Amino acid sequence: MMSTVKYVLLIAILFLSLCGAAQDSSIIKTKAPANPKNIVIKYGTASFYHEKFNGRKTANGNIYDSKKLTAACNVLPLGTWVKVTNLKNEKTVIVQINDRLHHKNMRLIDLTKTAAKKLDFISRGLTKVKVEVLGKLKGK
Repeated sequence: MMSTVKYVLLIAILFLSLCGAAQDSSIIKTKAPANPKNIVIKYGTASFYHEKFNGRKTANGNIYDSKKLTAACNVLPLGTWVKVTNLKNEKTVIVQINDRLHHKNMRLIDLTKTAAKKLDFISRGLTKVKVEVLGKLKGK
């Protein structure tokens, strides 16, 4: 039986190969877990949602609210909790994946404005981040 970590990595590799992005090393990098808990760590670019999405449904059926700590990601399962670290200033935030990015968007994660403020990259719009998978809500 395939472990969750291997399953997530397999999906990420398949996704990147289908998009032809596997050759671009700036898109998404996966670091092999260096701890006994096998925490998945990904590196890539983060952005934040435009205000026009406020009130719209997300991929998991919830209504998007820029004041909550949620995010969109194409390579992690919905409901996954992640710790996002801004690599420029080492600030961190914990968010839950509840949405998907547009299939042509090659960013790793798209955060709510509140999460982006906590990471202090609003003025730049984009930043390089480390995303650590913390787990998934029980029963979801």
